[in-house]
Amino acid sequence: MNLRALLPLPLLLSATLTACHAGPEASAETPPFPSPPGVEHAMPVRYLEIVTPDVPGVCAAYAASLDVTFGEPDAGLGQARTAPLPGGGLLGVRAPMHESEQPVVRPYWLVTDIEAALAAAEQAGAEVIHPPLLIPGHGTFAITLHGGIQHGYWQD
Repeated sequence: MNLRALLPLPLLLSATLTACHAGPEASAETPPFPSPPGVEHAMPVRYLEIVTPDVPGVCAAYAASLDVTFGEPDAGLGQARTAPLPGGGLLGVRAPMHESEQPVVRPYWLVTDIEAALAAAEQAGAEVIHPPLLIPGHGTFAITLHGGIQHGYWQD
C-alpha cells in the first residue's frame, strides 16, 4: 500500500519541501522553506489542523509512517495532540468539538498582520467564518471559506 497516497496534501508537501531542503548545507541562517526565484517569501504553515473522529488512529499512522511523536492533548487547541512540523509549526490532530463539525484538514498560514490578511482574503472573495481569536500561549487565528475550502490564518 502506498502510504503517500493516504497523506493529506499539505502534510505531504511540507514533508517533501523539508526533505528537499534539509541537506548538510542547512544552517540556523537558512530559512526552512526557501522561496523560489522571483518569489518574495514562502508561505509557512504555522498550524496544520486535522479534525477526525479517529484521533488515536491518525496519530498512530503518522507516528509510524512519518517518525513523529505526538504530545498529550492541548486544551488551548481543542484537545489536539500535536507534533512539530519542519520549520517551527505544529501538526494538530483533534476530534470534532461539536456534532455538526465535519472532518477537515485545515492549514493555518503564518501572517504578520491577521487583520490585513483577512481584509485581502475578503476582497478576493473569501468569507470570514471565524473572526480572529487569541489563544493564550499560541497566538491569534481566524478561518475563511473560499472556493468550498476552509483556509486558516495565524499570527504569533
